[in-house]
Amino acid sequence: MKLPLVAAAVALLSLAGAANAEEHVVQMLNKGEKGSMVFQPAFVRAAPGDTIKFVPTDKSHNAESIKDMIPNGAEAFKGKPNTEIAVTLTKEGVYGVKCAPHYGMGMVALIVVGKPVNLSAAEAVKQVGKAKTVFAELFAEAGKTASN
Repeated sequence: MKLPLVAAAVALLSLAGAANAEEHVVQMLNKGEKGSMVFQPAFVRAAPGDTIKFVPTDKSHNAESIKDMIPNGAEAFKGKPNTEIAVTLTKEGVYGVKCAPHYGMGMVALIVVGKPVNLSAAEAVKQVGKAKTVFAELFAEAGKTASN
């Protein structure tokens, strides 16, 4: 008799967790608050289970994870140009994101899910062009998150 009650409680708790998950919207822009070819916002703090929705506000952009800049066990993702992509991130850590056509122009983003457990590994990944400068700023922001 107790087993069905336990199963019902577990089901309710899992639904409550899903109900608390947030959706963060990131625009892909030709021109934003911080210049040309940007994700806005470029830094997102999320909880495990949150969804990040990348919206191609302007044409010719995509969002994809950067090799070696996602937590161990996390799934890589790659959106098509001019197409919205939503990813639910369940693994704690740092996720580096780029727009493939505008990567060298610094169109990158950093998502910190929970604790930035792979921050050092993500920082060690070599970047190209302006992405190097933008990531330096984003990693500084992530470092503030890690110390809080």
